[in-house]
Amino acid sequence: MLNHEPLDENTLKEYSAVVLAYIGDAVFELLVRTHLVAAGNRRVKDIHHDTVELVRAQSQARAMRLLWDQLSEQEQDIVRRGRNAKSIAPRHANPADYQMSTGFEALLGYLYLKGDDQRLLELVDQSLGFNDNEDSSPINQ
Repeated sequence: MLNHEPLDENTLKEYSAVVLAYIGDAVFELLVRTHLVAAGNRRVKDIHHDTVELVRAQSQARAMRLLWDQLSEQEQDIVRRGRNAKSIAPRHANPADYQMSTGFEALLGYLYLKGDDQRLLELVDQSLGFNDNEDSSPINQ
């Protein structure tokens, strides 16, 4: 990950959930793109299509629901903050999925800014693993 000075808990508590989700969205998209490109050389159009599928609100929300029980109480609090943040879902997104995906992105942003790359990568790897098992996973239902 990019090298930055990790932020302490008190500083992170001052950040709005929307700001955490903003950076979490960028981090997740970069990790998804990296995952797809590292899987093999393909046309950019195909990589982009797969990226959009993985980063859309519905996929993120399903991943978050599947990860929920594996989160610490503190991580669940961050997700709740993001989920409850005031935002307007795009027309194409289910509002409940959009809220949950904002919680997912807030958690990723929190972990990134905190400097907990190990936990961040663990959760992203698991969320991508749900997609790899399309037939047995509800992420694409």
